Amino acid sequence: MSADRPTLPPVRLHSEPELAKDALASPLLSRAVKLARWAGPETRVGAGGELVDEQLPLAAAELGLAPDEDGAAYASEAWRFAVDTGLVDVEDPAEELDGGDGLGGAAEGTAQAGENLALLTGGAPQDVLAIWLDGLDAVHADATAPVFDDFSELVGEDGSIDFDRLDWDPEAEAEFLDGVLGNLYLLSVTDGGPGEGPVPLPALAASMIVPDDMGEPTDDVLEQVSDAMMRLDDQFRVLEPMGLVEYQPVDEALMVEEGEQGSGRDDLDDEDVSRYGMVRLTPLGLYGVRARMLEAGVDAPAVGDLADKGADVLLDGIAHFPESAARAETEQWLAGRAPREAAAELLAAARGADEGGPLRRLHGQQALSLLGDEAEPAVRGVLDDAELGGLARVWLAERGASDVPPPPESMIFWLAVDTIAAQLATDGDPEELRDLVEGLTGQHGSFFEAAWRVNHPATADVLEAMGRLHGDKKAAKEARKAAFKARSAS
Repeated sequence: MSADRPTLPPVRLHSEPELAKDALASPLLSRAVKLARWAGPETRVGAGGELVDEQLPLAAAELGLAPDEDGAAYASEAWRFAVDTGLVDVEDPAEELDGGDGLGGAAEGTAQAGENLALLTGGAPQDVLAIWLDGLDAVHADATAPVFDDFSELVGEDGSIDFDRLDWDPEAEAEFLDGVLGNLYLLSVTDGGPGEGPVPLPALAASMIVPDDMGEPTDDVLEQVSDAMMRLDDQFRVLEPMGLVEYQPVDEALMVEEGEQGSGRDDLDDEDVSRYGMVRLTPLGLYGVRARMLEAGVDAPAVGDLADKGADVLLDGIAHFPESAARAETEQWLAGRAPREAAAELLAAARGADEGGPLRRLHGQQALSLLGDEAEPAVRGVLDDAELGGLARVWLAERGASDVPPPPESMIFWLAVDTIAAQLATDGDPEELRDLVEGLTGQHGSFFEAAWRVNHPATADVLEAMGRLHGDKKAAKEARKAAFKARSAS
């Protein structure tokens, strides 16, 4: 994943105990645990730590699987996972066995339960999740590995694998899968995205192949999307037993039907789309993908990250969060503080004439709205503050407080400029912002004549924006003139 540290919307993760429970219930880890408990002095392994062929039917039976090819494959997969995660310790076999009769034999070793096995039952949730993440790294590598029939043809004279013969770039393959998982993560955490719903595999593949500025995809691009779909189908089948995703595979009969009917179909209904594969990240999958992002240096926040930080960090941190995530983060922050002290800290952090000040005050006001009457003394304490007095009066008025002093005119206009500056910084709904602008000017007939004199660092920018947004041409012209005056006076 990219190390450019893009800021993603914050994810709401399940608690660590819930995630650890999900990890223990994942098919691959639960099978690995059974085999780790089964391992003992009689368990024979090959030079790479794999179970020898004669052991696979026994391992499959231990897992309650049929002693056939499929059972052996599942047992082998679970055993490799157990070794990769330290649930099983393998004793390295000798390079060659010689029974003294001059006949050499294939090297074999033995295995036993590893130290990590005890952590799954006696450790903390963090221990379980750490083991699961180690397993995710191993399974991710398996998912991006090529499939070949004769391994020996790929081994060079020095024993290393000649990747050129495979026409395979391991870094590019891993980057592609991480990019897909990153897109799936982004769709899961973005407001207005599918949320917990599944994503069609064609859309996910297209997100990696089709350029953003391309209109109608070319035949070549569509073929690349189709190839990517089939590659992802194989990879998600490997990742699903980890509990990372819930996956409905591509319907194999579809390939036959497309061969008969042709692939140019534009009348797909929901049922047709689902046959091309549907995937979603599980709550455990969100945790796992985020962990990989953090390790790669990506800024991937989670709700609750700011709960133990100061109010200044909170207000700056949630500045561009989606509304629901900002509220959830604020609620967690408030939960650990007394209301009066929290209000005082929020008000202190909301001050400032810097560019981020208006947005801090907006989020500070929203945070204060979640507090009860216990916060009133702190709010009344800033009634005479030039920056905070306006929002303090709004807070008190919304609660029906008595004896709230009327604001001076300068404070009214300063609050209006500050409010619009904050809304401009949020990149919110243009229609809502236009309604706000027209509502303010409608309440004050001489708004622009007074507004250009407001001693606020964003006054000129706000007036220029009002000139662009206002639906009335005369008022828009007045706003532009006022903006010119404000710049000339500064």
